[in-house]
Amino acid sequence: MFERSHTLFRPPAEADSLIIRVADGCPWNGCTFCGMYKGVPYKFQGLEKAEREFSRVARLHSQAAGKAWKQWPDARRIFLADGDVMHLDFQTLETMLVSLNEKFQGLARVSVYANGASILAKTDDELRRLKELKLHTLYMGLESGDNETLRAVNKRESAEEMIEAGLRAQSAGLRMSVMVLIGLAGKERSLEHARATAEAVNQMQPRLLSALRLVTTPNTSLYHSGFKMITEYDAVAELREMIQGLELEQTVFRADHSSNIVPLEARFPKDKGRLLSQLDALLASGQLDKNSPGRLPWSL
Repeated sequence: MFERSHTLFRPPAEADSLIIRVADGCPWNGCTFCGMYKGVPYKFQGLEKAEREFSRVARLHSQAAGKAWKQWPDARRIFLADGDVMHLDFQTLETMLVSLNEKFQGLARVSVYANGASILAKTDDELRRLKELKLHTLYMGLESGDNETLRAVNKRESAEEMIEAGLRAQSAGLRMSVMVLIGLAGKERSLEHARATAEAVNQMQPRLLSALRLVTTPNTSLYHSGFKMITEYDAVAELREMIQGLELEQTVFRADHSSNIVPLEARFPKDKGRLLSQLDALLASGQLDKNSPGRLPWSL
């Protein structure tokens, strides 16, 4: 069994999935806004440990199948943690997926966090092979389509590289779930950030899009840099500007993370007008704080 000495993160959409940690931390771990894996050295647990963990969990699920199955995560859906499992080389990923398919007879899909550089490191044939082995959704943090903003927060990839990664993955049949950060550019570049992000997402056309609000935390260098979060009002205005620029053909959109000021869920293109009207009403309501970020979530 793997050691679990630090917090295990997973996307909200994987709440009911079986979570198996095969690596620790994030191989880049340099983004100034992210505190998820600070102090956690990146380490792959190794194929031997992964195989033992797959066998252990498969055995537990088999034993529970006739008893309290509903109390267990859904073993038809597996999420491999930690951050950026896609960073592992193709042969390692292929071996793990083959093993999961053998041990979980009802397996339908496997999903992972994936940085743009890790996707681009795989050939088109390799991506297609991983898809054949039921790799399904890649969760990628675009954060911003504005390269100046990306450089300022030490994101590894450019917007163009992440767009290419998303397009190549989708061409191989994989599903992209893309995350963007409202407020990442601060007040000064809010408009550029919103518009460039919408344009990047339009080029990528992901099936899933999530917008989170940047909330700085003490375990990040951005927090200690003097960066000022934008006001509650400005965050909603930035989100509205981004949505205004979105031209998506078939995308599920969510902004329901605890960081968000108002929970939103929609399908593009049909719900775009509704979202804009909802945000316009909120901006005109006088309820939003124009002097501070407003009340922040107690937990992220």
